[in-house]
Amino acid sequence: MATTDVGLHESAGRVPVAPVVNNMSIQVATVNGSGSQSSNTVLLRSIFQMVVPVSGKNLFPSNIAGLPTWYTIRANKDGYVARKKEIDFLVAMNLETARDDVMSLAPGAAVLYDEPLNLSGLRDDLVFYSVPFDKLVAPVCPEAKLRKLVKNMIYVGVVARLLDIEMAEIEIAVRRQFATKVKAANLNLAAVQAGFDYATASLTKRDPYRIQRMDKNHGKIIIDGNAASALGCVFAGVTVLSWYPITPSSSLAESMIEYLKRFRIGPDGKATFAVVQAEDELAAIGMVLGAGWAGARAMTTTSGPGISLMSEFAGLSYYAEIPAVVWDIQRVGPSTGLPTRTSQGDILSTAFLSHGDTKHIILFPSSPQECFSMAMEAFNLAEKFQTLVFVLSDLDLGMNNWMSDRFPYPEKPIERGKVLTKEDLDELGSFSRYKDVEGDAIGYRTLPGTQHPAAAYFTRGSGHNAEAQYSERPADYEANMDRLSRKFEQARSSVPAPVLEKMPKAEVGIIAFGSSHWALTESQDQLRDEHKLATDYLRIRASPFSPEIADFIREHKRVYVVEQNRDAQMLSLLKLDLDVELVLKLRSVAHLDGLPTDARSVTDEIAAMEVK
Repeated sequence: MATTDVGLHESAGRVPVAPVVNNMSIQVATVNGSGSQSSNTVLLRSIFQMVVPVSGKNLFPSNIAGLPTWYTIRANKDGYVARKKEIDFLVAMNLETARDDVMSLAPGAAVLYDEPLNLSGLRDDLVFYSVPFDKLVAPVCPEAKLRKLVKNMIYVGVVARLLDIEMAEIEIAVRRQFATKVKAANLNLAAVQAGFDYATASLTKRDPYRIQRMDKNHGKIIIDGNAASALGCVFAGVTVLSWYPITPSSSLAESMIEYLKRFRIGPDGKATFAVVQAEDELAAIGMVLGAGWAGARAMTTTSGPGISLMSEFAGLSYYAEIPAVVWDIQRVGPSTGLPTRTSQGDILSTAFLSHGDTKHIILFPSSPQECFSMAMEAFNLAEKFQTLVFVLSDLDLGMNNWMSDRFPYPEKPIERGKVLTKEDLDELGSFSRYKDVEGDAIGYRTLPGTQHPAAAYFTRGSGHNAEAQYSERPADYEANMDRLSRKFEQARSSVPAPVLEKMPKAEVGIIAFGSSHWALTESQDQLRDEHKLATDYLRIRASPFSPEIADFIREHKRVYVVEQNRDAQMLSLLKLDLDVELVLKLRSVAHLDGLPTDARSVTDEIAAMEVK
């Protein structure tokens, strides 16, 4: 591809600046329902195919169509994939937001805009490129009703020309996007070419940004966390899914249905799974617990409002000791809140979900690969400890595209826990459902249909003793609750351990979890390079907390807990678990605007407290 004065920027009398290669944030501002998702996915995949580290963030409204939507692509030669706070290259296609989008940019950014928006007079410290999209799309797409969709592919071609994205990779990405629709692929490729040709003939490159082929992501894939979670659940042996649609968890169930249809049809053509779209979240969790009691690996997927509705059944699972898995793809609350924004605000509500004394096992994946692997761990833990296990993902991780290592094929066998067979009962003669035989606080269970007269027992949500008999005796209740508490303590050594990243001579520690991880690794580098502040970083992957967390806090003068909620929920959960002298070392860094955490915000807040 030919280039024109790449790297030179002489707008408004400024001196030329050096090229910025593979280090930029591209934001496309359009209208929801305009078909821009395909165009943005093509741009993302094209850069990825040039072996450049990349990530994509979709900021969309909660209505069906008509409101503003933004899609941000970050290309970074160093592999940083968290949201970048600053936008370097703006594609402005929405009249409603164009002015504000332009005014929010830092000096030196570039703006590609639809000609009727007339944005070039707003500022003299930006580079503007005007494109007559309607004029260009008309000859490409004679059918007027399709032009709104095809128009977006025009900007793909213009961006490709201005940023040096290889057209061969654009074509591969387009044909992948429309893999079963050859006619649609050809039409969209014609629109891309029209944009590319216009940029070649009419636009002079005046900004420093460009994409150049690298060798940084060979062997990696692009996948969203919900799809990875669904695939992990299938590998975990799930046979029952009961769910109720709710943003942002619905795509997890939808992906799983596709995987189940593909991989769980027997030789006789019959499904070996059951999927039920329930009438609400309350019914969904009830069906899941019934299936778990019957011996199936069962799950549901929901978000914060659904978690609230599941409270009473969560207590039944905990007290009657029924295994099941719940995926909570967190969004902003309370109430309806911001249903298409991301958050980590369900930690406390989930940890103690239900009335009375209740404690739940929680896993916190930070990547698609962990969504895949923790799906299997969740089911193993649920059956080992005979309880409900929650996996807390979020909208950013679940619905956005992430660059990921390929998933390793599972080698660990499925762990069904303490399940007695007919042969076991023949040898034992009898068993007590809630009796602690080995001292690990976990009783034995049987599955319905076990052909033995001693297999039956009552599953009670009311007071019961070790033999599963109804009891309101204070001593029986206290003994049962103490055993459940000890079982929760036993889980500390079985849940995924935290991950530690150390720097030499670091006196300050940082704790984070989930999707905040990606901003933290970048923030650590910023703190070191810009403020000479070395930090150690511990990523929590599960609750109950393992002893390494207390050890980490003990080894540092101060520890910052970074999370995406207002009330420092993870810090609060840590406070309940730690000795007072360790609690005094903790500081909160809260991010709560519904956007994925960015490194710059974390760096600036910690530096303000640490750097004198």
